[in-house]
Amino acid sequence: MAPKYDVVVVGAGPAGSAAALTAARAGLAVLLIERGAYPGAKNVSGAAFYGSRLLHQLIPEFWKQAPVERYVSRRVLNVLTETDQIALSFRSESFTEPPYNAWTVLRPRFDRWLASEAVRAGATLLTDTVVDGLLWDPSNRQVVGVKTRRPNGDIEASVVIACDGVNAFLAREAGLRPPADPHQLALGVKEVIALDRAQLEDRFHLVGQEGVVQEYLGGLPGIRGGAFLYTNRESLSIGVIAQIASLIESRQAPYTLLERFKTHPAVAPLVRGGVVVEYAAHMIPEAGYDGIGEVWCPGLMVAGDAAGLVLNAGIYLEGMNFAIGSGIAAGETAAAVLAQGGPGGQNLRRYRELLEERFVLADLRRYRKAPSLVMAPEWQETYPELAAEVLRAVFTVHPTPRAKAGAIVGEVLRRHGRSWWQAGRDLWRLWRVLGR
Repeated sequence: MAPKYDVVVVGAGPAGSAAALTAARAGLAVLLIERGAYPGAKNVSGAAFYGSRLLHQLIPEFWKQAPVERYVSRRVLNVLTETDQIALSFRSESFTEPPYNAWTVLRPRFDRWLASEAVRAGATLLTDTVVDGLLWDPSNRQVVGVKTRRPNGDIEASVVIACDGVNAFLAREAGLRPPADPHQLALGVKEVIALDRAQLEDRFHLVGQEGVVQEYLGGLPGIRGGAFLYTNRESLSIGVIAQIASLIESRQAPYTLLERFKTHPAVAPLVRGGVVVEYAAHMIPEAGYDGIGEVWCPGLMVAGDAAGLVLNAGIYLEGMNFAIGSGIAAGETAAAVLAQGGPGGQNLRRYRELLEERFVLADLRRYRKAPSLVMAPEWQETYPELAAEVLRAVFTVHPTPRAKAGAIVGEVLRRHGRSWWQAGRDLWRLWRVLGR
């Protein structure tokens, strides 16, 4: 006879562990299944976690016990050409005070800790277990459990919460996710580079546990995407994120993009002397709100990357906080539905309502046009190059009369075959997507 739980959660990443923790605290019998040897074993290491205030609500003062690396006291937004850099750096004292704004984390350690919190709350953790599919009740087309790659591996559940990552096998089996589109998927290629702590803090002007997040747009010709660099305690997390379709079109290997990025004049001094200790790649859903589809059906809810809950709006690139937020909502929905004593999977529509009411789907809807705009060629290549040419001309000193800034901008626009009207129209579109 198959074992049965109130809730089975598939995937012990941030979404799954948050769902299991929330449901277990409500007194439900919860099974958290992880295909790796331990939670986080299959994850890429370094990450910037912008859900500090959210996790603080779930686990008060979590930073006192969680294996966090550095709180982010400074964010730097960079626009690159092949040789130039335009940077906007922002530091705030408010970021240096509890509950803090963001942390850098190493995912294997962080995910393992968060799953242990779910276990402390009463959830059962089952590792080294692959889930191959869903169990269905043919009488009412309702999910009633999962099939695992173990002898007699069927496990029944009143509610299944799928947090199985970007490939979303369970959601696709249930018909909740559309087919994968290479224009709506990105590949992140990342390294962790060990660096002496004193050298790291001196190089990035950090004190104590302060950290910095650097995000980059442009600088990778033929590729639509971006790059990042985060400071950990004694290492750097550095990587590029490239749209799958542009990788196919350009026939460029992902690892060569990362090597090229590391040699950029603005980046090379930051990684000099470091030793690569980890290399990994990870798929990222970047379709935004319009690529989400449905997030539930009778007996099943989908959370985190498996639901496509990632925001790429240029100035925002967030996923872990959306994963935890959706996991909490899924756990709360399961607890509320099962408390009513009826069939567990029939009334899960409240999950979608919670996501709409809270920041998860509200933010994705607000910035629903941002992913396509950020990936447009004019913002990936044309305007970074235009801006660099203008600033190069403005700041170059010649022994001749200096032209006014407006004349310089007009001349650069003409050289690139663009008019003031076209540039103004493009800026207005950017403002409508990101500012209004």
